[in-house]
Amino acid sequence: MSTPQRKSLSEDLIGSLLFLAFSAGYAYSATLIPAYPGDEYEPFTAQTLPLALSTMGVVLSLLLLVGTLKTRNAQNSEQALQQRATCMTDVKPDYDWKTVLQLIALMLFYAVGLKWLGFIIATTVFLAVGYWVLGERRKKILFGASLPFVLLFWFALTQLLDIYLAPGQLFHLLG
Repeated sequence: MSTPQRKSLSEDLIGSLLFLAFSAGYAYSATLIPAYPGDEYEPFTAQTLPLALSTMGVVLSLLLLVGTLKTRNAQNSEQALQQRATCMTDVKPDYDWKTVLQLIALMLFYAVGLKWLGFIIATTVFLAVGYWVLGERRKKILFGASLPFVLLFWFALTQLLDIYLAPGQLFHLLG
């Protein structure tokens, strides 16, 4: 077995466990969302979508975890351990930490910008800059992939689900 597959197995195992923990924590926090009087008769409440997302996350992470463990157990354990010991000392992951830090900074700016710029502008800028950080340079793709998605998501939230999204402090200051 080649080194990238073994590396992928351990990454899949760690990734599935982290995603399982995140999804379980998200499910717990979704149960803490307060319900308004009369919500018990509504088909869609403030808890519905977070609980559905966390359930899907738990199921998907468990599927990945089981698949990873089955693949790992199918290997000849003694031979795999010897190969892993020699291969893992030679493999040094080359992570692109600059991109990771740029995306984290972008998320922080988005959190602050959402309050000031509003959902549509802040999210469009966030997605476009995120695509740019990841290497896309064509303006048609940058805005063609972000603006329609943002407008569709805004329409679904405000018009279909009747969720209020504040326009942002900038619009209040301008008049």
